[in-house]
Amino acid sequence: MVKVSVGDHAPDFSMTSHAGEQVALADYAGEKIVVLFFYPKDDTPVCTREACAFRDAFESFLEEGAVVIGVSSDGDESHRSFAQRHRLPFVLLADRDGALRKLFGVPRTMGLLPGRVTYVIDPAGVVRHLFVSQFSATKHVEEAMRLVRQLSKEFGLGAAERS
Repeated sequence: MVKVSVGDHAPDFSMTSHAGEQVALADYAGEKIVVLFFYPKDDTPVCTREACAFRDAFESFLEEGAVVIGVSSDGDESHRSFAQRHRLPFVLLADRDGALRKLFGVPRTMGLLPGRVTYVIDPAGVVRHLFVSQFSATKHVEEAMRLVRQLSKEFGLGAAERS
């Protein structure tokens, strides 16, 4: 398993979202910052807190020229239910076989739990930040937003282009 690090080009992927739409990292190339967050499981307390924190900050991410994509090993039906129950406006991807986790090198916690890692990928496809913390769910959102604001200015996206 290769571990994707800051400065690496993010590996491209293409998957079907919980809404039935095809999502590929390449779709955002040159246009958007991608916040890709891996979380262990739908409807668990920490994962729900993290997803809801991304939901609450979603409009700010959009304003800065970013998209948010959540990934877990839960299936599409679980994701649809999770998204509906918590009014999640962003894409959720079902990584049932763990292939996307492996592609990014997302580690397991204590060898058992799927890891919680957030990647911020610039419009050129370069990983500019990653944050790993199994239990600091809202910190993932804070760290991502800090980097997105910086990259938005650097790449002239979103709110930065209106300034």
